[in-house]
Amino acid sequence: MRVPEDAAGVCPVCGVAYDSVSEHDAGLMVNLLDNAVYRRVCFDPVTEDGRAQVRFYHHTHEQVRAGSESTDG
Repeated sequence: MRVPEDAAGVCPVCGVAYDSVSEHDAGLMVNLLDNAVYRRVCFDPVTEDGRAQVRFYHHTHEQVRAGSESTDG
């Protein structure tokens, strides 16, 4: 896992502000049940140096509520 330096200013998947972003090149698991911090994580597949990666955009409960007018999330 790494934090990309060139991440978008808003989530490229849903267009809402995000709290943090991480990039992964190996197995991973997501479980947001009863998560006190994050309400949603958007997944954006990217290619970095010719290798497939997945960027996770972590949205807080407040960010999802604030962006609910512009997304179905």
